[in-house]
Amino acid sequence: MADRVAAPRAGRRAWSLEALFLSPTLLFAAFILVPLVALAVRGWQDGEVAERLASPFVLHALRLSIVTSTLSLALALIFGVPAAYLLARSRFPGHRLLTILVELPMVLPPTVAGVALLVAFGRRGAIGSTLSSMGLELSFTTAAVVLAQLFVSAPFLVRSLQAGFEAIDPTYEDVSRTLGVSDWRTFWRVTLPLAWPSLLSGAVLCWTRALSELGATLIFAGNFEGRTQTMPLAIITAFESRAGLSGAIALSLVLLAVAFLLLVLARVSRGRSRGDVS
Repeated sequence: MADRVAAPRAGRRAWSLEALFLSPTLLFAAFILVPLVALAVRGWQDGEVAERLASPFVLHALRLSIVTSTLSLALALIFGVPAAYLLARSRFPGHRLLTILVELPMVLPPTVAGVALLVAFGRRGAIGSTLSSMGLELSFTTAAVVLAQLFVSAPFLVRSLQAGFEAIDPTYEDVSRTLGVSDWRTFWRVTLPLAWPSLLSGAVLCWTRALSELGATLIFAGNFEGRTQTMPLAIITAFESRAGLSGAIALSLVLLAVAFLLLVLARVSRGRSRGDVS
């Protein structure tokens, strides 16, 4: 009898809490939605936006952004997947310090990251001067764009995937090893597939963060059309040129559409991997 009474009470308490949280949630959603809708409406009303979207200025920036962001993601996967697994599965002296170091770019101002990269890899930098003597230039090149994007975006992949690895019951890996499967094949056949939702989320966050990177890129790579001018930099340039607000709106709409599409695809893929597409 007590259980029957407790269940409705628990249900009423849960509903009451949900009702209490509904208003701030809707206000926050409106805070995000209103500027985006305003941007889309202004783009629809502005007759120059469609013309700007097809201009070489926009297409060059879009192509460079997609290429560099994809390269940044590839490098983040190469270095980030091992780092995430190590941090999730091992405990060693300096583990906490290494975790903090990996996550530091997530809270570091991008301009500080740009200055640090320039001091390290610039022509007169600690490492850049040695590379320059060998005929290798990194600063103010397309490679500098990739490095800047990698610096600020890779931690999002590592953090998401580390959480995914930590959520996996080690028993699955232990059973695989008892069946004679090597550690390497166990990682590829058992661990990584189980961490797929976290890997996908981290990859989307990493790619979109690289796509939107501005401060570090501007300082370390500069703003040269066709070479280092990514979409965010092109938006700044548009404000200072004849394109003005129309050019900035066109570029912003492209970034908004790409980001929205990626999030939708990631959501659908994660839902299917869990057997739920809601």
